[in-house]
Amino acid sequence: MLKALSVRAQQGRQFIPDPRSGRPEGLRGLPVLTAGECASCRACMAACPTSAIAVDPLQIDLARCVFCNECVVVCPDDRVRFTPEPSMASTRASGLLVRAGSSVEPIVPDEVFRRHFGRSLRLRQVSAGGCNACELELNAAANVNFDMQRYGIDWVASPRHADALVLTGPLTQQMAAAVRLGWDAMPEPRFLVAVGACAISGGLYADGDAIDRSFLSEVGPALFVPGCPPHPLTFLRGLLDFLGIA
Repeated sequence: MLKALSVRAQQGRQFIPDPRSGRPEGLRGLPVLTAGECASCRACMAACPTSAIAVDPLQIDLARCVFCNECVVVCPDDRVRFTPEPSMASTRASGLLVRAGSSVEPIVPDEVFRRHFGRSLRLRQVSAGGCNACELELNAAANVNFDMQRYGIDWVASPRHADALVLTGPLTQQMAAAVRLGWDAMPEPRFLVAVGACAISGGLYADGDAIDRSFLSEVGPALFVPGCPPHPLTFLRGLLDFLGIA
């Protein structure tokens, strides 16, 4: 009992009363870039495993970024740093481009989906070749710490009961048919959420021979949630903003 109480005291208060104001300590979240000219080393570009960085001007594409911190380590001018800010979702993949003095493009609530799902949203999650990191974080969004059910948002076991398909993983050839079947089984209106660098851009596996991303070319995601993996707050805040839930 004393050991359990000691662990509880060390953990502190884990429940987040307001997910919009939470700033998790130690989180490698939204990057901030310092304005100015880069050195000619291009070290950050060489270190990035997913080609998410460009220079002149310096910019990071969160659609590709895996938040590995290598760009911070190698930059001689300290122009890149990651903050604990979890709000990074966007309704456009191009809106995930971060430059000096700018951030992720703000989400404009979708009025149609707000009217249908603003009080009750059911999600079906499909892992299309994921490593289980994004899947674990999505599962955590429903635990007592983040409690997305308080907003009427919950997971369901069947796509026939779902309003949105939450997709993780780079979309492998073996999962292509399953993803399509899950989407086709969902009633209208419905929307697609791409979670994690793998789902958004292919991530580390974008050029892999076993990848088939044709589904995303046909069905464009309505919401992009970057990260590797995204924090539960990144996912939850993206949904709340998309549905216009205060």
